[in-house]
Amino acid sequence: MDVDTSLANTSHPGGPVSNELVPSRYAVRVGDIDVLVVSDGVLPLPTAMLAHNIDPAVRATWLKDMFLPPDAYDWALNVVVVRSGDRTILVDAGLGLDPDLHLPRAGQLIKRLEAAGIDLASVTDVVLTHMHMDHIGGLLVDGVKERLRPDLRIHVAAAEVKFWEAPDFSHVSMPPGFPDALRSTAKRFVKEYRSQLRPFEEEYQVAPGVVVTRTGGHTPGHSVVRVASGGDRLTFAGDLVFAVGFEHPEWYNGFEHDPEESARVRISLLRELTETGGLLVATHLPFPSVGHVAVDGDAFRWVPVFWDY
Repeated sequence: MDVDTSLANTSHPGGPVSNELVPSRYAVRVGDIDVLVVSDGVLPLPTAMLAHNIDPAVRATWLKDMFLPPDAYDWALNVVVVRSGDRTILVDAGLGLDPDLHLPRAGQLIKRLEAAGIDLASVTDVVLTHMHMDHIGGLLVDGVKERLRPDLRIHVAAAEVKFWEAPDFSHVSMPPGFPDALRSTAKRFVKEYRSQLRPFEEEYQVAPGVVVTRTGGHTPGHSVVRVASGGDRLTFAGDLVFAVGFEHPEWYNGFEHDPEESARVRISLLRELTETGGLLVATHLPFPSVGHVAVDGDAFRWVPVFWDY
């Protein structure tokens, strides 16, 4: 895997210049395919969200061992841009702006795409791992839709679209206000982009070497994106894997609509990655979230890549 300088350093003359003193994009080359991980920022969430099916003392011990605060910590929000052939594919779209939730450090995607020299009009396809608001909200920011090409194709599992017609929140453990916000954002998204949705059943090849596959679990239509070229592999796992999920894949995350199925799918994916040796990127792993998965006894171990410059 090599650093993709074409994506890492692209810029437009006279274009926007970022003054942020934080790393917000990281480029990887997967064979002949360029992948850029872009940070949408962070959102603070209660640590109870990490696992609601275990003794709180056990969760507290894990947090202490990880040098994390006991009550709340910042969850990363990662998005990827994939260039394969003549296709520029945006995988997920970040949180956007939701002032009612008071999350000012998230929703950074649009300005960070601009800082990376990526014109919204160049995006040919969007793939949604699922329709939680922190994956679709960036496309609902004022003025964004008008900058997208009219023939944009938005790929999402048919089961996901169906789920949000009448979503079931009976198995989640979310902070107050989140179910209503998730429901209303998904409804608005479908209304805004219905004509551009390209639902698939189980699997769809978006471009050469770029395949989206429905996994279910986190939501009924949750999907992962696999990128493969020249013997290299990278999987964008969306919300199947969280930071605690390597050591404790059986812990239920508060945003999972079917926690039992999520755990099963998570373990299956992590096993696959230990066997293939491919790279993993996920939405809520610490930026840039690029790494490998190793077996560690009865569980797994996260092995971050050494940064390339």
